[in-house]
Amino acid sequence: MASFPDAQKPVRAAVMPQRTCIGCRRRDDQADLLRLVVTAADGASAVVVDEGRRLTGRGAWLHPDPDCMALAVKRRAFGRAFKANVDSRAVESYFHAQSTSNLKAGQKTDGNPMSAKR
Repeated sequence: MASFPDAQKPVRAAVMPQRTCIGCRRRDDQADLLRLVVTAADGASAVVVDEGRRLTGRGAWLHPDPDCMALAVKRRAFGRAFKANVDSRAVESYFHAQSTSNLKAGQKTDGNPMSAKR
């Protein structure tokens, strides 16, 4: 068995899992995306943001950007990602709440409730 001196040990780079945003379809590090899952409440399926990334079920990934959210709604990407008819209003209200909290922090907006100019 060959041994390497400390100076010649191969170095392995940390590999971040890659996921595809259902809005813009760009691949990005998993840490940079929001995980979405389907929950069943009162017989209806609704998409929710899995902030802890621990909820069970099929997941989909979305950039935390209102533009990606708008694209996902426009493209009807939620139904395809979850292979079912789902209600995405909870995710839309999550983005609305995020943009409202950003406005309180002093960020400017262009008047569209789904976007926040930076």
